[in-house]
Amino acid sequence: QVQLVESGGGLVQPGGSQRLSCTASGIIFKINNMAWYRQAPGKQRELVATITYGGTKNYTDSVKGRFTITRDNVRNTVYLQMNSLKPEDTAVYYCNADGDCLHDYVRTPFYSWGQGTQVTVSS
Repeated sequence: QVQLVESGGGLVQPGGSQRLSCTASGIIFKINNMAWYRQAPGKQRELVATITYGGTKNYTDSVKGRFTITRDNVRNTVYLQMNSLKPEDTAVYYCNADGDCLHDYVRTPFYSWGQGTQVTVSS
């Protein structure tokens, strides 16, 4: 139905910055909410930030003031700008989106995940 592909992960030093991107592909009518989650080794996946179609944003407390989520509704892309990175930000970051798409010639709701991109904060 709808595929999400993330990019932009890698190794960054503490205090550094990284920008993640995630693009949705498919026959998409509308993407309602887009979000970033992360999962550190041995921990549960946690919600990092969300953004609605209209641009309303929410962040988990640990990233407020450091991370910024934005989206491009024309390109069906969501971004996560991460500044002042800390070692505890190390995780696999996953993109998530929900909305409506065309599937088997029918307008169908979708809820999709990306494959994840590794972000490692270390000196």
